[in-house]
Order: sequence, then C-alpha cells, then structure tokens
Amino acid sequence: MKAGWMLLAAFFFATMGVCVKMASASFNPAELVFYRGLIGMAVMVALARARRIPLATRYPGMHAWRSMVGVTSLTAWFYAIAHLPLATAVTLNYMSSVWIAAFLVGGTLMAWRPGAGHDRPPLQGALVLTVLTGFAGVVMMLRPTIDPQQMLAGVVGLFSGVTAAFAYMQVMALSRAGEPEARTVFYFAVGSAVTGLAGMALVGVSPWSWQAALWLPPLGLLASGGQYCMTRAYATAGNHRGTLVVANLQYTGIVFAAGYGVLLFGDTIAPIAWAGMATIIASGVAATVLRGRTPAPGDTVRRR
Repeated sequence: MKAGWMLLAAFFFATMGVCVKMASASFNPAELVFYRGLIGMAVMVALARARRIPLATRYPGMHAWRSMVGVTSLTAWFYAIAHLPLATAVTLNYMSSVWIAAFLVGGTLMAWRPGAGHDRPPLQGALVLTVLTGFAGVVMMLRPTIDPQQMLAGVVGLFSGVTAAFAYMQVMALSRAGEPEARTVFYFAVGSAVTGLAGMALVGVSPWSWQAALWLPPLGLLASGGQYCMTRAYATAGNHRGTLVVANLQYTGIVFAAGYGVLLFGDTIAPIAWAGMATIIASGVAATVLRGRTPAPGDTVRRR
C-alpha cells in the first residue's frame, strides 16, 4: 500500500500543477501559497477531528523548520510552474533526491579532518557521478525549453528542488518521531497561510476574478491530498527497502505532468528534453539507492 500512497501523491501533485498554472494567470505566487495553506488547514482540521488526532505537538521546532523550507520550496515551485512548461517545472522540483545525494557527499567531505588518527573518507565515486549525471540531465532538459526570458524561472525551479530536499528529510524525521501525518501536513498548511499572507502584504493583492478563483479550491484540496499521501507513504515504508521504493515512485509525477503539459497546454517537448527528463529520473533513482548504502557523515570519521 505504501507504493499506492506515493503514486497517488504524485498524481495529486501533478494535477495540482495544472490548477496552479491556470490560476497563476490571475493570482501571484504569494496568493496561491496563502489559499493553498488556508484550504489545507481546513481539510487537515476536519481530518484530524474525524480521526481524533490532537493537533498539539511536542516538536514545534521541527514543524517550524519543515514549514519554513517547505513553504520556500512551494513558493519557488509555483513561480516556476507559472513561467515554464509544466513538465519542466515538475522535473526541476523533483531534483530533490539528487540534491540530497550532493549534500551527503559534501557533508562527508566536510566531516573529514585530515591528520593522524583519522581515516580518509571513501571517495564515493558512484554517488558523485550520479549527481553530475543529474545536473547533465538538467542542462539537456532546459536548453531546448528555456529562452533567455525564462532563465530566471529555471533558476527558481532548481532552487525549489534544493529546498524540497530539506523538506523531505524533515518529513521523514517527523515520521520517525511519531508525528501523525495529519498533524505534519496541518502545520505545513499553517506555515503556508502565514507566509502567503505576509507575501501578499508585501507584493499586493491581484484583482479578484471569480472565474480564476474556481481553480483555488481544487488547488488546495489536491495539495493537501498530495502532502498527506506523501507523508503517509514514508510513514508506512517500514524499512529501508520500502523507503527506496517510495522515494523512487515520486518520479511518476514527471510522467503525469508531461502528459498534462502536452494534452492541456500544448507544450512541445523536444527529444533532447525527454532524454534530459529520463536522465534526471535515472540519476534520482540511482542516488536514492546509493544513498542508502553510504554511511552517515559522522561515520566516516573514526579512529584507526
């Protein structure tokens, strides 16, 4: 069932991207983040009450950090979706697994202190090659689809993947701490609403359009459903092998997004862009598998 939760999450997130792209013609990213959070709060409160899950938490700091990095990623992703082909924006956000691998390599090297009494850390050549391959896929994908005017959106999309990596790691940490999925998603929704409201105060509010506003309820519902299913998938993974399956199934969202982009928005994806997406997916899967075989940074520094 853990695989089904992640497949459902990928479908929800890709479909949410359609709503974001449609609504972004009338609302700025701060407004979309606010309404996504507001609707998500209502959904999670109802779910928590139905399942008799208290919303009080013993880990406010962990939730605050997860909300901060998650909302940053969400805002950047919404901006990328508004200005890039849907499949491109989704793929850049799903670079998170490659970024996590890059962090692991960097953390291992930073933890090593050369000198007597310390072993040299393993070179982790396969993991480094996987990270480089992932970035090669980014170049392949962006080159045919981004003109100079869209370069900023491409950089913002990459940044959404960086911050998504931190968010996913925190979701797993909260799951290991025993936090229910509804509670984790609720506090993320609170952070989204507060941050979106602050952003609206800074950048202003768009003229209200009831026709465009019809996209807001499904946006919030799909985002909340995707967050809940993703959190549920990691929580029910059970073991290392299950976590690998769950992490790799997130890439089905790229397939869903590409289908939506071609069918609904007339996106033209060049063959080299398809190859770039496939390269990123392959590197993400490889990075996830290799990451599980790599010791934590603290384990690489030991006495002789």
